[in-house]
Amino acid sequence: MKRLPHSPSFLLLACSAVALTFGPALTAEERLSPIFNGKDLAGWKAPENNIWWLVNEGVLQVRSGPDKKGSVLWTEKEYGDVVIELEFKFGEGTIDSGVHVRSEDQIQIGISGALKRDMTGSPYIPGKGYPVEAEGVKELLKMKDWNHMRIEARGMEYACWLNGKKVMTYTSETGKAKGPIGIQLHGDRDMSIDYREIKVGEL
Repeated sequence: MKRLPHSPSFLLLACSAVALTFGPALTAEERLSPIFNGKDLAGWKAPENNIWWLVNEGVLQVRSGPDKKGSVLWTEKEYGDVVIELEFKFGEGTIDSGVHVRSEDQIQIGISGALKRDMTGSPYIPGKGYPVEAEGVKELLKMKDWNHMRIEARGMEYACWLNGKKVMTYTSETGKAKGPIGIQLHGDRDMSIDYREIKVGEL
């Protein structure tokens, strides 16, 4: 029996069915998964006798202790090329925090101890200080409300967005291709900062 050619409408319906079955390739945003569950520090390496990293109603509360000891909360898992998204809100004191990207390289959040001014969104590179400064942060940063930050690490290239606007790109010479993600509590500070909605998407 002779087969009739399919009509354009039939082909369109068939393609739609395939798309619904298999779906489009997922973007990094669609692959974002929480690495902070809002209940406890599961998946993170909390320091011994922890008094600095507290979880309360979905919020990671970062607080200086009485001895103002510094600390970094590292993920148990290591990551390669990655997107990191989170929200942060400044508390009290001289806030000096940030996100470690697979190594000691860090994206600053708050006041630089060396420069004595806010360097949020700028990369801090050990041995180099702040090789570039994030742009337009003063107009974007909310001092009394939640801020959204997105960090991309593709190879040795870092990029940062603050509240939806790209503020920084930098290519590191000292970073690592794979490593854990860390959140910093700087020592010798009396400070508090909150984090929530911490997610990653592996590229």
